[in-house]
Amino acid sequence: MAQVENVNDVVVKMPAAQVSERRPLEVSGWPVLGVCVLLVAAGVALLWSQGEQGTPVTVSAGVALIVLGVLPLQALMAVAPGQARVVQLLGRYLGTVRTDGLRWTVPFTQRRAISTRIRNHETDVAKVNDADGNPIEMAAVVVWQVEDTAKAVFEVDDFVEFVAIQTETAVRHIAGNYPYDSHDNGQLSLRDNADEITGKLSAEIAARVSSAGVKVIESRITRLSYAPEIAQAMLRRQQAGAVVAARRQIVEGAVGMVEAALHRLDAADVVDLDDERKAAMVSNLLVVLCGDKDVQPIVNTGSLYQ
Repeated sequence: MAQVENVNDVVVKMPAAQVSERRPLEVSGWPVLGVCVLLVAAGVALLWSQGEQGTPVTVSAGVALIVLGVLPLQALMAVAPGQARVVQLLGRYLGTVRTDGLRWTVPFTQRRAISTRIRNHETDVAKVNDADGNPIEMAAVVVWQVEDTAKAVFEVDDFVEFVAIQTETAVRHIAGNYPYDSHDNGQLSLRDNADEITGKLSAEIAARVSSAGVKVIESRITRLSYAPEIAQAMLRRQQAGAVVAARRQIVEGAVGMVEAALHRLDAADVVDLDDERKAAMVSNLLVVLCGDKDVQPIVNTGSLYQ
């Protein structure tokens, strides 16, 4: 899992948030519901008991009890787990209710439901040039969650769309800052340093969406390849590089084996070879060890120098 780096290390200048989440006046809704039911029942019973002979005072009292019992019901709300309610009164932000169950808050308020569950967003495949100017295709998935509901609601128009756009922007920026393949030792590349690159990607996305109250849990590159128009050429280059690396390793091993053979012959005093014979022996051994096909041995039935 790619951990999010320090957001302050990523230079992304986003506006400072003007509002932050707080808790409003809210209590359990069950006692309020019980009181409201009793008030409505008392009002209905009073009107029923008076019938047509009821005086204006008793009728007004019964109606008042019913109204007092009905009005608080408007402020009841059911909050599900993984959900929060943003409470507003006449456009003013009062707070966010996160406690699940039946809750009661200030009457005549607007209560907007916001999901606080963990979400995934996968970007479309973006075609962009890497640091070397080669066209590549790249896509990523980001795991995120609403951390501050007030910022998510009031700082941006649509925080889901905001996360999607900023994620794609970060993917394009990261892809353009690093080469697909590393040509120098110590240089980060998209293909060879996946953990470091995804860490930087997570940090940049987190910096871009922090003003919207969103927390980035992790990000991961889901697709990384050369664009189709240069894929074959780059594949041949990678194959050539692999062949060169393999040949280099074979030559290094062959030279070591030849050195060991000459050292053993000299130490055991098996045969006394002059420089010309040593050169011929080295040449033959290198041909045998470095060749990619089986060699055909030639048996010398004459002397060493024929």
